[in-house]
Amino acid sequence: MYPDLSYFFNDLFGTDVDNWTAIFKTFGLFLALAFFAAAYILKLEFKRKESEGLLHPVDKKIVTGPQNVWGEILSNTLLFFILAWKLPFIARHFTEFKQDPASIVFNLNGDWLIGIFIALGMFGYSYYKNKERLHIKEETRLVKVYPHQKIGDITIVAAISGIIGARFFSILENLDSFYSDPLGQIFSGSGLTVYGGVIVATFVVLWYVSKNGISKLHMMDAGALSLLMGYIVGRMGCQFSGDGDWGIPNSAEAPSGIPQWLWSYDYPHNITKQGQKMVDCIGEYCNHLVPGVYPTPVYEIFMCGLIFAGLWMMRKRITIPGMMFFLYLIFSGIERYLIEFIRVNDKYEFLGFNYSQGQWIALASVLIGIVGSILLWQRSKNHSTL
Repeated sequence: MYPDLSYFFNDLFGTDVDNWTAIFKTFGLFLALAFFAAAYILKLEFKRKESEGLLHPVDKKIVTGPQNVWGEILSNTLLFFILAWKLPFIARHFTEFKQDPASIVFNLNGDWLIGIFIALGMFGYSYYKNKERLHIKEETRLVKVYPHQKIGDITIVAAISGIIGARFFSILENLDSFYSDPLGQIFSGSGLTVYGGVIVATFVVLWYVSKNGISKLHMMDAGALSLLMGYIVGRMGCQFSGDGDWGIPNSAEAPSGIPQWLWSYDYPHNITKQGQKMVDCIGEYCNHLVPGVYPTPVYEIFMCGLIFAGLWMMRKRITIPGMMFFLYLIFSGIERYLIEFIRVNDKYEFLGFNYSQGQWIALASVLIGIVGSILLWQRSKNHSTL
């Protein structure tokens, strides 16, 4: 496992572990890759739908003038204040920063005097450089904005709302830890609940695209493929970092023809430091699981890959807007419901059933998918008979 890049480079080049490259956490890197991969798929689908006449550009007023220049000056000033305020503090606490960057970055400690001094200097420089532009005449232009040109904004909205949702649902799953250390749980960089992120991001993104004149149903269809790709890449991060999102213990020998690591894996150097210490191990992360566990992230990568491939091949044949999204809810819900039986998770009893939070949400996902598919199918039939 590679909790951070220092362990990856150690395997590759034999360099020391826990050096300065340890600030680049494997899970965080894959999380960023997940958003890029999801954005790429979304852009492909938006362009396809635009070429087929399913998505259309919208007119947008662009206002240029002194207010734009002031916005640029103030944003540069704020950016330099944050950097000057936080970077010296990070340098002095680099050991803690390597172990948990999020807790250092998001706390309120920093060098205020240095930050204010640098910010004032940046403000003066930006003002001097742009003072002539402050007197330009305000102009209003009307431009056409295509849906695929909003991918960057949609990705940022999805990333922020998704991380907030993932953190919120993670806190709900670990209320005892939250009560003992509220700020630590809120600003921790680990322990994100994927379903929480997907739920919150879905509602926020649908609100955002509707506000910008993009069809919600077509966004849902394109978003289904995008979410699946992001989930697949995100699960790779879980596997490579050993973030604790694995299965229940499995000490049995692998069936014939199946590699042992695919049947039971011990997650050496896992980032959560769970399990027993490894003999002659050097570094911050020296634990592995005894016995091994089901490597459920690998199983999910495979199953979600099959779902993605199936929906990708059917995307041009499904002509009812929104249907792709509800099929995604059904198939992904079934996948998550099944995998939860061999995953480590707290169980919640309700209506006589003892399921994990993920399973309850998965069942709701399947139910919503079935109902939504039926309603869309009936509406399509009714429109075709008119």
